Amino acid sequence: MALDTQGSRRPYTGRFAPSPTGPLHDGSLLAAMGSFLDARAHGGKWLLRIEDIDTQRVVPGADRIIMGQLHALGMHWDQAPVWQSQRLKLYQNAFDHLLARQLVYGCACTRQELPLGAYPGTCRNGIPAGREARAWRFKVPAGLETFEDRWQGAQHQDVAAEVGDFIIKRADGIWAYQMAVVIDDGDQRITDIVRGTDLLDSTARQQVLARHLGIIYPRVMHVPLLLDDSGRKLSKQNHATALDLANPVRTLNKAWQALGFNAMPETDLKSFWYSAQAQWARRFSVL
Repeated sequence: MALDTQGSRRPYTGRFAPSPTGPLHDGSLLAAMGSFLDARAHGGKWLLRIEDIDTQRVVPGADRIIMGQLHALGMHWDQAPVWQSQRLKLYQNAFDHLLARQLVYGCACTRQELPLGAYPGTCRNGIPAGREARAWRFKVPAGLETFEDRWQGAQHQDVAAEVGDFIIKRADGIWAYQMAVVIDDGDQRITDIVRGTDLLDSTARQQVLARHLGIIYPRVMHVPLLLDDSGRKLSKQNHATALDLANPVRTLNKAWQALGFNAMPETDLKSFWYSAQAQWARRFSVL
């Protein structure tokens, strides 16, 4: 259970939100497994959201392949899946709300013009003469964002100083990940996010944006990443191969061990998930 702003408990609702840029691989399975087990250990709901907002990277049919992979591994969601590409009106409404409160502004800067590090606020007080807005940025207030990560421990970030005003609508007209994910989690009443540590750095940004949209930001848990032989995150960009479904329990056990648990002797999916859920609950003190 998670607490709302008045301190009352909300039923646990988690989610797995893959991008349909190709089939799931061993690396993406860690986040899927963690989110699935955490929801089941809490007796909560597990939702599937297809994050296809970045249409330029979407591979046709990959969403259905991902669903088939999850089912083959015994992972079933509790509500009909949603696709970000069908939720554009939600993002526009949230943007209009921020615009009415003067919390966003147009930015004419190109990537080549920006220094490394935090955005310096070049367009915060108006676009330079002769330039036009390309993207839209959120005005980040001064102050330290803090949160407790259930795996990584206490975290903090001065978003204004370390990131600066961040983009919520890109120059190509696509809603930025930070914007879409916050609105989706709020709309779906997500109480808990379990995802990879590559997104840990996004959390403070999402938390401050959620607060200004009146959204209760979920609890977070960032699980380890699976690395390749070169020490890089295992990803589709690095040509990670699709999950081996010929022996689903062996594939699950590989991810299970990557999450820091000992391999289990179970040979069927039902037994694997039953044992894994119990061990997950004990490790993370789920009542």
